[in-house]
Amino acid sequence: MASLLVLNAGSSSLKFSLFTVVDGHEPQLGWRGQIEGLGAQPRFSAADAGGGGETTLDLPANTRQPDALALLLDWIKPRLDGELVAVGHRMVHGGTQFAQPIRIDDGVLDALRALIPLAPLHQPHNLAPIEALRGLQPDLPQVACFDTAFHRTIPKVAQFFALPLDYAERGVRRYGFHGLSYQYIAGRLAEIDPRGKGGRTVVAHLGSGASMCAMARGRSVASTMGFTAVEGLIMSTRCGSIDPGVILYLESQGMSLKEVETLIYKQSGLLGISGLSGDMRQLLASDDPRARLAVDMFCYRVARQLGSLAAALQGLDGVVFTAGIGERSVEIRRRVCELAAWLGINIDPRANAAQAELISTPASRVAVRVIPTNEELVIARGVRDVMRRAGSPLL
Repeated sequence: MASLLVLNAGSSSLKFSLFTVVDGHEPQLGWRGQIEGLGAQPRFSAADAGGGGETTLDLPANTRQPDALALLLDWIKPRLDGELVAVGHRMVHGGTQFAQPIRIDDGVLDALRALIPLAPLHQPHNLAPIEALRGLQPDLPQVACFDTAFHRTIPKVAQFFALPLDYAERGVRRYGFHGLSYQYIAGRLAEIDPRGKGGRTVVAHLGSGASMCAMARGRSVASTMGFTAVEGLIMSTRCGSIDPGVILYLESQGMSLKEVETLIYKQSGLLGISGLSGDMRQLLASDDPRARLAVDMFCYRVARQLGSLAAALQGLDGVVFTAGIGERSVEIRRRVCELAAWLGINIDPRANAAQAELISTPASRVAVRVIPTNEELVIARGVRDVMRRAGSPLL
């Protein structure tokens, strides 16, 4: 029996999940939680897999990530099932070189640092706990699992921009993100439909960050996100796809590069359109015309991208909604499916309201499902496999 710790670090938060592995079998979740408000009003919260044993702690205002990690390692010690064998990290960017989970050594760490310019708002925060843990427990193995890896199967015609080709060789290409989520959904579809593995499916990962992926028999062939995690759909505070001429115009009018970056990543999307909130729940509950416009634009963009991805697949057998909005919002699923009725989509209102896994009617030409994602489990599986290949006696 062994334990695996999964970390997902953001700018001011550290989410964690603690898994147990017995004889190399499927990792089982034991605990999950987060440390949020780092740099402001830090707070630790955790609960077991069933939602019990809840713990909350207010932390000192000067708590930083190394302190938070040290606290977390002390907290999990009495809750470990066997030895802590390794720590897995969600890494947003793996570039073109990383297509599988990999154990982190000095060379890998240098390569991950070199990718910071490709994801400057995410990669440094993903790297911070890796570097802190190397100081706290240098002998504890760490494994990187990549959000871009699932999309390495996308063909060049969908990867490359219409720029001189040497730019693609220098790394300017579509990478796609949310790959850990899509990998989990692909696995579930293979369980549901082992022969067809889901056929031609579009998966809509709709959350604070949102994207869609076209899968052919469980393999990514196109994604709405590209070079960065700002392209594609309207998101909570990110604008999604925008004419690059707008960026040039804003800069010509005196906006700095940093100001433009802040605008498109933090002040746009649902928040920017509505002027109220980036939270879909609040917008759906509001009577403000700007909130209604934000919701309408979000659904329009999802439905429009659905048609584009169906074209990339040369047909459509299934649609999957996942992530926070996709899994929980009955209204957004209804609106998107109504806008996409021309594709042969027909959903059962009662099944949709009941949050059933299959919400399409028998007459629908496209199977529409709601499948909760589990990125943490995908990371835990990756860590288990890496450590097992390395000869870990506990796995």
